[in-house]
Amino acid sequence: MTTDVIALTEGMPDPWSIMAALLAGGPEPGVRTAGQGAVLQLCDRDGAPLVSVEAPLRMGVRGEAERLLGVPVGNGTGWWTEIRAATGVPGAERLARAVAGRLTDLLGGAVWPPGASGDVPEAGGLVDVSDVTAAEPPGLPAVDVLTGQAAVILQDRPLIAMTSRLSEALRTSADADRGLQIVTPGHSRLSLPTRSLLTGPPTRWVVRDERCGYYDGLSGAVLGWRDGTFAPVADAHGRALVADAFRQVDRSGERQLVVAFRTCLPASEDLVLGGAVEAAWRTLTGAPPAGWGSAEPAGLPWSREEATSLARHRSPRPTWCVVVGAPDRPAVATVRVDRTREGVAEDVTLALGYAPGERTPVEALPELADTLASRHGLRSLVCHLRPARRDLSVPPRFEAPPVPLAYALGPDGVRDNGGLAHAAGAPTAGSPLRVGPPGRPGLYYPLGDGSSHGDGWAALERLTRHLRGAGRVTA
Repeated sequence: MTTDVIALTEGMPDPWSIMAALLAGGPEPGVRTAGQGAVLQLCDRDGAPLVSVEAPLRMGVRGEAERLLGVPVGNGTGWWTEIRAATGVPGAERLARAVAGRLTDLLGGAVWPPGASGDVPEAGGLVDVSDVTAAEPPGLPAVDVLTGQAAVILQDRPLIAMTSRLSEALRTSADADRGLQIVTPGHSRLSLPTRSLLTGPPTRWVVRDERCGYYDGLSGAVLGWRDGTFAPVADAHGRALVADAFRQVDRSGERQLVVAFRTCLPASEDLVLGGAVEAAWRTLTGAPPAGWGSAEPAGLPWSREEATSLARHRSPRPTWCVVVGAPDRPAVATVRVDRTREGVAEDVTLALGYAPGERTPVEALPELADTLASRHGLRSLVCHLRPARRDLSVPPRFEAPPVPLAYALGPDGVRDNGGLAHAAGAPTAGSPLRVGPPGRPGLYYPLGDGSSHGDGWAALERLTRHLRGAGRVTA
């Protein structure tokens, strides 16, 4: 298996300190670069990689390391350096720990995990690897098992974050028409950004289970290794099997408010992105976001200007990023920026976590819709309430589906769905509220209070059927 060790240092790991840390493995191994110079690798005499050290990440957002690792880490700021031990190589994990330990000796800080890590099997015990291709082919990040159908990564962390390594593996796997399959022990959870990018087979979250072997952490389907990929296992009658571990329902009383919306503004030289997600954060939490990044950890302090600069640099390709809040108010958003014929579109999904009995700011949703429609080019918005973990992580077990709370259309959305008279005549329990510019309003549709799953979805279905009768429904 690939064993991940993280050096959380107070000082910046410069090239000299990283080289000194690599030499902690002894004089025998050699050093080379990979990943277009972003990764340093400690290699054996034959050139096979033993340990890979990724480029350090600045941690300028308090609480982000604790969110991803599950334990308090110093003052929560500093530098995050990922160090990977190669799959199935005796002594590689010891070398990785030696490198991490040397970095923290030189720069101050701590090594994660503090003790030995286990529970995820080595690749040789995981599957029949007779059809595995060569490790680390050009352009593909390190994986544990590589076949013509799937790139498999084994991870044993409390939270599987969408790191730069995982993001690159997802992209290159898709380019090669492979599925990315992440294998974890049963105690691991996914971050919401990781969950949002695991879009279905052949890309999967594979959970190791003592009773059934493996199952899909998002659907519960029992999985087996067949023809170079993890795929569902059927019973004698051809019916899909569901793992018992997946059926364990959490009734903690914790909840999540999920707000998903799309905006579009005309492209211009002075356009600054991120205004919509910041407005949503301020409306629902009373404060701006704390940080952002193009992967997790989102270690950069929140800056609309820097996020805009990244999107300009990547244009016309889309830009995807993560936005996070302060530790005392769990909030995570994903933002995708696209250049379209109409301008620059931003698709935002913002989730906020609440403890049992904690008030959710449902009453602020009309204000949010009005702000987005007035200032940020709102096209559509949908809000849900769901029973789920306050920390916004995704466990490998059944979670009840969300309950729709509200739907909204911006002025252009109203135009595209039959005009104001038709859109305002939708059969909803309460009259829609006008939001946005008075002369060209959008509409906000309340769908319920989130207490009844059936009523909320029935109200949304009636609304969308009415709108679909005259135009295109956006969500």
